[in-house]
Amino acid sequence: MLPKVKIQLKNRILKYSIEIIFILLVFIAVKTYLQRNLVEGVVPPLDGVLLNGQVFNIQSNQDQPILLHFWATWCSICKMEEDSIAAISEDHKVITIAMQSGNDQDIKDYLKEKGINFPVIVDEYGEIAKSFGVRGVPTSFVVDSQGNIDFTEVGYTTGWGLRLRLWLAGN
Repeated sequence: MLPKVKIQLKNRILKYSIEIIFILLVFIAVKTYLQRNLVEGVVPPLDGVLLNGQVFNIQSNQDQPILLHFWATWCSICKMEEDSIAAISEDHKVITIAMQSGNDQDIKDYLKEKGINFPVIVDEYGEIAKSFGVRGVPTSFVVDSQGNIDFTEVGYTTGWGLRLRLWLAGN
């Protein structure tokens, strides 16, 4: 009886291992598909006025790595990342782009309601997103101090993952 139980256990472990590998392959395929249109290499021009009135130009702000984070008020995954992005913005250069979420006042109201305070450029019609190849949110770019895109991520990313990418971009 004991050898039969061992065989069943081995078969079960093999079955679960194959399922896990399949799930990982599907996950990697979906990630690759979502990132297919994102720009690579040198960061595209990005000029804008932040909600606080400050003018931002990415080419003149390259003294340290920058996290460019595209998000939307209607995105449930973006809402899960808000606190992480806000915390990262206290320690690192972060510019967020509110994509197709309304006008300046709509975004100001949203941030006030949520108690969030991070730098935001409003991309009401998705023009900035298009120039970066962004088709879904959240999407994050880590730009190093030479103006090169070092990392891109589509979908949920942990705060620690983003911090690690910023640290790597700075070294």
